[in-house]
Amino acid sequence: MTSFTNNVIRIIQTIPYGKVMTYGQIAKAAGSPRSARQVVRILHSMSEKHGLPWHRVINSKGEIGFRDEEMFMTQKLLLESEGIQFNTEKSLPLKSYLWHIDSEIY
Repeated sequence: MTSFTNNVIRIIQTIPYGKVMTYGQIAKAAGSPRSARQVVRILHSMSEKHGLPWHRVINSKGEIGFRDEEMFMTQKLLLESEGIQFNTEKSLPLKSYLWHIDSEIY
């Protein structure tokens, strides 16, 4: 496993209850600012194995990125169960829920 992958996993594990991070934010904190899509791949392939809170990762617009209706609803319900309120059907106010991590620790 690459150091970037390890960093992404550790960062996602730190996202607290009721907070979110964006794919790009995670990529930057993990040391590769232009690797947001790689964060998506890591989430897809390693969330279950590492018990990652995948539902706390959203896109830079503050939206759930899933097109699949079942996965979309699962993520939305998980976020709402943590007290996150949405502005629209798929968008939440990023300023209210965004988790900021010190990238110097990775």
